[in-house]
Amino acid sequence: METAVKTLWNIDTTHSEVQFKVKHLVISTVTGHFKTFDAKVETDGDSFEGANITFEADIDSITTNNSDRDAHLKSDDFFNAAEYPKLKFSSDSFEKTGEGTFKLTGDLTIRDITKKVTLEAEYGGTVVDPYGQTKAGFEVTGKINRKEFGLKWNAVTEAGSVVVGDDVKLIMNVQFVQS
Repeated sequence: METAVKTLWNIDTTHSEVQFKVKHLVISTVTGHFKTFDAKVETDGDSFEGANITFEADIDSITTNNSDRDAHLKSDDFFNAAEYPKLKFSSDSFEKTGEGTFKLTGDLTIRDITKKVTLEAEYGGTVVDPYGQTKAGFEVTGKINRKEFGLKWNAVTEAGSVVVGDDVKLIMNVQFVQS
């Protein structure tokens, strides 16, 4: 039986973004992103189905466009960047669910807690850019509960509203370049 040739893809960080969104005071949403991250994909030939995917982000690169909030997120109340400098993901499966859609399942590690998560991935296509590089794009989305990963800090307003919501939406628009 012939085995397919492994194809390696590296994230093109200049054409990718990794965002998170969380409710603030129940009435609005705060968006943040990681400025420094890395990801690799290993596929069998040209098919992304069954791909092996790894991702990590530097906690110290979090930005929400508010330096005080960023410092709080990096503190032990949330991520504890000093002790746990990276958020990590390693896939178990990348399963085709429809035309251009996939279910991505794997282990997400935040702080020292690892949990199984399932994310949705939409394949944007593969093209050769003007420089001869083969690139593939995906939008990956999902939701996690921050408290399950030890990000437990919260406060309650005088009116009884929580300051930070428990659910965190993840939105990653990523472009990979074939190596």
